[in-house]
Amino acid sequence: MSDNNFADIILYGGNVVNVLTREVYTADIAIKGKYILLVGDGEKLIGPDTLVVDVQGKYLAPGFIDSHMHFESSMLTITEFSRLSIPSGTTTLVADPHEIGNALGPIGMKAMAEEASKVPNHVHLVVPALTPDCPTLETAAYDITSKDMEEILNYPNVIGIGELQGFSNAKHVYRNTPEVITDLIASTSYAKSIGQIVDGNAPELFGNELAAHIIATGGECSCHETTTKEECVEKLRQGVYVFMREGSTQKNMAECIRAVTEEGLDSRRCILATDDMVAEDLEKLGHMNEIVKRTIKQGVDPVEAIQMVTINPATYFGFKDRGVLAPGKLADIAIISDINEMKVDAVFIEGELVAVDGKLLINLPQYTYPDYVKNSVKRQPITERDLEIYADGREALVRCIELIPDQNLTGKLEANIKVNNGIVNPDPNKDILEIACIERYGRNGNVGKAFIKGFGLKDGAFAESVAHDTHNIIVVGTNIRDMTEAVNRVIELGGGLAVAKNGRIIEDMRLPVGGLITDELKGEEVSRKIAKLEKTIKEDLGCRVHAPFMHLSFVSLSTSPEWKITDKGLVDVNNFEILTPVVE
Repeated sequence: MSDNNFADIILYGGNVVNVLTREVYTADIAIKGKYILLVGDGEKLIGPDTLVVDVQGKYLAPGFIDSHMHFESSMLTITEFSRLSIPSGTTTLVADPHEIGNALGPIGMKAMAEEASKVPNHVHLVVPALTPDCPTLETAAYDITSKDMEEILNYPNVIGIGELQGFSNAKHVYRNTPEVITDLIASTSYAKSIGQIVDGNAPELFGNELAAHIIATGGECSCHETTTKEECVEKLRQGVYVFMREGSTQKNMAECIRAVTEEGLDSRRCILATDDMVAEDLEKLGHMNEIVKRTIKQGVDPVEAIQMVTINPATYFGFKDRGVLAPGKLADIAIISDINEMKVDAVFIEGELVAVDGKLLINLPQYTYPDYVKNSVKRQPITERDLEIYADGREALVRCIELIPDQNLTGKLEANIKVNNGIVNPDPNKDILEIACIERYGRNGNVGKAFIKGFGLKDGAFAESVAHDTHNIIVVGTNIRDMTEAVNRVIELGGGLAVAKNGRIIEDMRLPVGGLITDELKGEEVSRKIAKLEKTIKEDLGCRVHAPFMHLSFVSLSTSPEWKITDKGLVDVNNFEILTPVVE
């Protein structure tokens, strides 16, 4: 027998996790080049140069897939996100560059698509068909429409259109901006015509509205905004792939999985996804292995949970070369020592051992982001007067966004706070803070202002140029002076994060790529820097929510109910209108 007939590597005697049949049994896996040669008895494939690796007692699973995520939320480049996520078993990432698309337009997404070609793991992009999501309610740097689709959908590594947020609230979009629906249908029709995927986005949609959303995406879609068991049941019954989100601040899996554990629904269209994860969680907790572990703890069989990050997403995206351990598939393999705790000991990508015991074994090529994706902040500094909210009398009834920890959703309430010399002041004692969103692209100079409850700040302010999805500068604080300082530091940095107290900046961090990502620090360095910033916000400012920057960034998400803040003001998401911060 010639050497060409032997395997390069034999993983000997492992417990194979078969996601096709939902069983575990002892077998060898033979690897030849990038591919799996055999799952079974590999003895006859052992040649003089075959590397035999004893994996008895360990579990062999397909490499994990994160089906919906944003690199920008981690503030990491693709390379640095990969550095942190590969050792925990994630071998495929499907990213939506919606954020950099809002901040830079096609040039930002093209740069990201180019970087995706450099890393050893599989990185695919699903691009936005519309920016901003609500054209009349917010301002992005670039207005993406169907006219951009032919170019963008043909960038390298692009496999389709990402979350259709602009069509989530179909009734109000039809009443207020019907041209958006026409344009989105043109985009999705083109994507389908070239065999690409179209993701959905259907928060709190049922019945007729859910049906309309499904049809608009081409008849089959996903949703990563499902937050209740009832929603999950409805969507699974209608053929929607439910991406059960479990990220750093949005945690919906435990509620959604009840459709399986309590109602007994088939889980083949249940998929685990992170959406948004911070660098510290990636470094200290893990990535998809951590999400699978949490799912197991909700009462799901480990093999069924693994299906939700392997064969289920591979089926949805049409990844025919991965997601299962079978002959002819790519040898993307996670070797697991404890299947209930999802402790990943080693990782193979395309037949190469790339990580052992949480350590990356390979060098990642460096990608240099071009200068044209930097310097995205194009406005002048603001003054305290720009942030003032006016009212008559000694007290004003104000509209107040209610922060809901670990959710994209927000509530709404009204509160009475004091007025001094015609200016409405935040009231930290009542946890009524001012929040503002400042247009940063030089298109109109808008400043949207309102109030918010839930952060618990006792002093100071913090600001950032990460504010979903248009990524204008967002700031929250106990007083206008510190809010102004924080915003102006973000402007000075050309994008980034800033914390202010007593009229001075006490911590900051630059995000040069689109005001969203740093290409100046390694992943572990970003993790430590963000941890330091968050510690400052907690200890010096009194904040009571974890991951405060990520929580703040979602308060401007104008497609997620109920009230949000954009550069145009306080947005009533359900009714598609701008409200005044003071009840008149």
